[in-house]
Amino acid sequence: MCQNVPRKLLHFFRQILIAAIATIIIWMLLVFAIENKMIYFPAKYPEGNWQPMETYGVKAEDCYFKTEDSVQLHGWFVHSDSSAVTMLWCDGNAGNITHRLDNIKRLLDLKINIFIFDYRGYGRSEGEPDEEGLYLDAKAAYGYLLTRKEIDPEKIVFFGRSLGTAVAVDLALHRKCIGLILESAFTTAKDMAKEIMPFIPAHLIIKSKFDSFSKIKNIHVPLLVIHGNEDDTIPFELGKKLFEAANEPKYFYEIPGASHNDTYGVGGSEYFRRIGEFLKSISNK
Repeated sequence: MCQNVPRKLLHFFRQILIAAIATIIIWMLLVFAIENKMIYFPAKYPEGNWQPMETYGVKAEDCYFKTEDSVQLHGWFVHSDSSAVTMLWCDGNAGNITHRLDNIKRLLDLKINIFIFDYRGYGRSEGEPDEEGLYLDAKAAYGYLLTRKEIDPEKIVFFGRSLGTAVAVDLALHRKCIGLILESAFTTAKDMAKEIMPFIPAHLIIKSKFDSFSKIKNIHVPLLVIHGNEDDTIPFELGKKLFEAANEPKYFYEIPGASHNDTYGVGGSEYFRRIGEFLKSISNK
């Protein structure tokens, strides 16, 4: 009877192991099946505040343009009479452009033009988001900017936040800019998968790459990386790792106490001063 105890215990642990493996496989299959739904959280029109002038005093011009694969996108162009610099804004993975109005209003104090657009499937833009689609969207937004006579095509700066940092990096690899600003950046989608699901090897099966780490090594424009040191969505370490892989000239601005969605609020005047100084330094060259 005593000899049966280890055998029963071994059988018990074998059953637990089988159940654990089966659970991991099921989770991995689920991740594979709904990957895009786990990455993109679009707020479609009419969700959001679509009256920028009435609520924030921001005069935003509605802009419509098409991508290479014939998807119609929507964006806002906010003009400043006193600046030759234009910021092309690649947004994060949630909400839509209306959720950035407060940030946009504060950035206008820097006397810059701002062009922010919604990716496919967000806001008033058509289609459904995916990685290659987002890259096409950013290229279309850049192409649209070049049609505007009031902007200097030699004074365009790319700004990316969160998921938009990967979009801005890809754009900088293929289109001309005088500088690149990345806020709350990460290295690759696989690295993010490891952080979000540390107990499930989802990084082995996800299709999305968002490989800024490899791309940034081939970008040679001034770079400003901004990251809150208490970011609970994209680890501070990933932003620092991407920065370290980048070419000079580059600058890292750590915001003490800032998380993922409160960088400009926690950073306050220092946040806007840092961006303003960076823009001034690259626009005067």
